[in-house]
Amino acid sequence: MSLTAPAGFRASGVTAGLKASGRPDVALVVNDGPSHVGAAVFTSNRVVAAPVLWSRTAVGDGVVRAVVLNSGCANACTGAEGFADTHRTAERVADALAVSAADVLVCSTGLIGERLDLPALLTGVDAAVDALADDPVGGTHAAEAIMTTDTVAKEVAVTRQTAAGTWTVGGMAKGAGMLAPALATMLAVLTTDAVVEPEDADAALRAATRVTFDRVDSDGCQSTNDTVAILASGASGVPVGRAELTEALTTVCADLARRLVADAEGASHDVAVTVSGATSEDAALAVARAVTRSNLLKAAIFGNDPNWGRVLAAAGTVPAEVAPFDPDAVDVTVNGVAVCRGGAPGEDRALVDLAASREVRIDVELHAGEAAATVWTNDLTHDYVHENSAYST
Repeated sequence: MSLTAPAGFRASGVTAGLKASGRPDVALVVNDGPSHVGAAVFTSNRVVAAPVLWSRTAVGDGVVRAVVLNSGCANACTGAEGFADTHRTAERVADALAVSAADVLVCSTGLIGERLDLPALLTGVDAAVDALADDPVGGTHAAEAIMTTDTVAKEVAVTRQTAAGTWTVGGMAKGAGMLAPALATMLAVLTTDAVVEPEDADAALRAATRVTFDRVDSDGCQSTNDTVAILASGASGVPVGRAELTEALTTVCADLARRLVADAEGASHDVAVTVSGATSEDAALAVARAVTRSNLLKAAIFGNDPNWGRVLAAAGTVPAEVAPFDPDAVDVTVNGVAVCRGGAPGEDRALVDLAASREVRIDVELHAGEAAATVWTNDLTHDYVHENSAYST
């Protein structure tokens, strides 16, 4: 099931020649209505790509008719010419669909600091329009076309039954590195056939991404191109409120975010760090992010070493005014084994077998309050270093 699972959507993915590999690199998602509600959230990086500048403005009126996405080039740090390329891309889509360019979002992913091969991209847009389909294949092709270092396409759909009828949310995402809070090096398009108000779509999307994509932290690096967009067609005829939409979007976003971590570049472990007993959710997040960004800990996990001392050391880097806690009261549990109690040794760390499973659970109890938060990360591997040392070559 994909982003074409909800009624009222067509999608496609084609090869335009933007990737040296010859793999698909242009995707198009079209909302056929009858409603054309849209919302989006973007990277909080101060350095943003031309497509982000364009799409931030385009989504401002709450109307989105289509999203065009390319992989193979980020179109970031390309100046006025790069923005003009984005504008021309939106216009090409708009002309083909007989809609306004101001209602077309543009997303790009790939190498920063390189100009797009615009003629190839525009030809790809034409091919993507011709290939549009409302079946699962169209959605899958779109998900494949936005992949960069991803090894698998990421797509999901959920259906909800209410007294008023059945409605669906679908989605696709890409991202396998530069996964950090404030989204990730990711593009994601979500679709729903529910009847929703623009302000509800925006609020629900922000609420969903806050506890899903914003809590994936693969390597502490933040992208210039992050975009998560939702399109609502209203084709089901089922009115859906903000709370119901938030729940369904959160389910879809959580699934996609988990898939991003599972496909992180070269990773051999997926790691969930849960911090509980904090004075506030922000405090719990601060500690969890400090732990997930510890390269020492990530390297230890790669070596199947449950080195809980590195967990405490990372937690202690968070200023006391941000996350108050007593270091001598902290407990750490790794895969159910209480290796640290009260800031001191607990059970024998040899009882933790990190080689037995890809998934690792690290629980940090601060004993300072009632709040909790979870952040997902991965280990630091030789393959990750190799992948990113040779990315532009």
